[in-house]
Amino acid sequence: MKVTRFNGGKIGVVEDDQIFDVTRACGVEASEWPPVGMVRVIAEWQKLLPEIEAAVRSGTGTPLSSVSLETPIPWPNKLLALPSNFHDHHEEMASRPDATGGLAAGESGFFMKANSSMIGASEAIALPTRPGREFHHECEMAIIINQRARHVPVEEALDFVFGYACLIDVTLRGREERVMRKSYDTFCPVGPWITTADEVGDPFDLNMRLWVNGELRQHSWPKMMIVGIREAIAMCSSVTTLEPGDIIASGTMAGVGPLQPGDEVVIEIDRVGKMTLPVMSA
Repeated sequence: MKVTRFNGGKIGVVEDDQIFDVTRACGVEASEWPPVGMVRVIAEWQKLLPEIEAAVRSGTGTPLSSVSLETPIPWPNKLLALPSNFHDHHEEMASRPDATGGLAAGESGFFMKANSSMIGASEAIALPTRPGREFHHECEMAIIINQRARHVPVEEALDFVFGYACLIDVTLRGREERVMRKSYDTFCPVGPWITTADEVGDPFDLNMRLWVNGELRQHSWPKMMIVGIREAIAMCSSVTTLEPGDIIASGTMAGVGPLQPGDEVVIEIDRVGKMTLPVMSA
């Protein structure tokens, strides 16, 4: 199932080119603050699923092109990310004069990215004015946690995955702290929806691709991660208690490159989703 938020916090299920409003079936108030409705939906998924499925069967779909898609989980308890988590990208960044750290994900662990940087598929990446500095795209996959998790064994880790989404980690290159450079507003598009784990199937052999203005910049598969999906969940949960709706970003592969206002970025992950976002000046 593909589940997302749209038009001011409504919960929707996407089928083909239609979206079905299941907000009432989920017991969510679209305008609630803080916007944690999707976190509750994930936490109570098995209980809510029959009502959600019934709402889709009895409902009337709306053309997907006519709604505004929002990031599925705007208020996760945690948004964790793995730095330098593909061998080719680790080598690529080690040669840059502004490289920081130099450790791959297996050695440096994870960092946190501000929730306020998240946007949805119908929004734009807005670059601030920083003369002489570069902003780069990073093609990643979001791994969504389905239940409270602490000290998860590697062999059981996939049992804690609710689903997957596309994620772009926009980054200001430089020597400031990584969290600051990656936490500008709009610097974390996530979406266009969450595809549940049962629908994705094998998560290790998914084509992950990113284009800028029609040029393919990045291409790899989750099986090429240094710290794999299972190992990432085990590592993160050994440090901090993971909660339903928490997001772990996979890290990126080689091919990162500059973004400029006026660009168009496309990210696609097989069986997960596809987003097209414009780039503008903040």
